[in-house]
Amino acid sequence: MFYRLTPHLVLRSRWRPHLSRPGERVLVLRTSGGFPPGHPTTHLCLELLPGVLASEPCSAGFQPVIGKRLLDVGCGSGVLTLAAAALGVDFCLGVDLSRRAVRLSRENARENGLAAALRLVQGSTECLRGPFDLVLANLRYPVQVAKVPELARLTAPLGTLILSGFRDVQEPELLAGYRDLGWTLSQRLTRDEWAIEVPPEKSYTWVAWLLQRR
Repeated sequence: MFYRLTPHLVLRSRWRPHLSRPGERVLVLRTSGGFPPGHPTTHLCLELLPGVLASEPCSAGFQPVIGKRLLDVGCGSGVLTLAAAALGVDFCLGVDLSRRAVRLSRENARENGLAAALRLVQGSTECLRGPFDLVLANLRYPVQVAKVPELARLTAPLGTLILSGFRDVQEPELLAGYRDLGWTLSQRLTRDEWAIEVPPEKSYTWVAWLLQRR
């Protein structure tokens, strides 16, 4: 994995060499299963982050969340949580069912000097109270569908959701669930992933959304 999130912030895997520039910060990450740092859905979520975390409202109209509360559901290696912390979010919480994932996130945070900025919890979202100004969830489609009411509960009234982990052919049902709860789709990104065999969903296109309450 190699991803330039901003002109001054780079994320890379441990095996990926990179000669940093003056004034550049590099986050070096150990990888995990699920949607690892190099997966298209991870890149899509990272692509949405800087606009949401900008110091001023962007053209899409959503408010910045600098200095507020962020939740990463299914944090895995912690790549999204660490990126947000490096961009200036004061309170970042990662939650994952996997003990290995939480341990990996903690190691990545410590090795990148961000341990003080993160809180990590092993368990489900039902153990959390909220609300959070920004909720990130890069989860597989069946989990996304099951988590619609729960992610909506955890997001603040003027909060923002960044979701990925599903294909374009899976969007209608998931989007209908959020629209029924008063959410609107503010931004949509896609990325195609080539594969030797046709995926079970019969689509090569991964999707990421930025959602806000109406």
